Amino acid sequence: MGGQSLEDITINYEQEGVLVVKELDKVVLSKGAWATILFKYRQWDKSKNDYGDLRFSIRRYKKINDEYRQQAKFTISSKDQALKLIDALRKWISEAEDSTTQ
Repeated sequence: MGGQSLEDITINYEQEGVLVVKELDKVVLSKGAWATILFKYRQWDKSKNDYGDLRFSIRRYKKINDEYRQQAKFTISSKDQALKLIDALRKWISEAEDSTTQ
């Protein structure tokens, strides 16, 4: 048996027959003994009886005995927060590229 692969990892979570966390997509950002995965998901909102807005989560996993175990996570809880993160990363990357060409 080859053990668990990164493709096997999901954040789908069911409770009392309800899919509380519904994974919509994922991107593996890094592989190896330590892996990082970005997930896109929606969370069940009991008061609305429907899934809420899009959310994103960056999770780090460590492979122990052929199994990936979550070590850390950061949840991006709104589209606005995701856009601010994208803007900041673009700015920093652009600044770093500009400084290496001077």
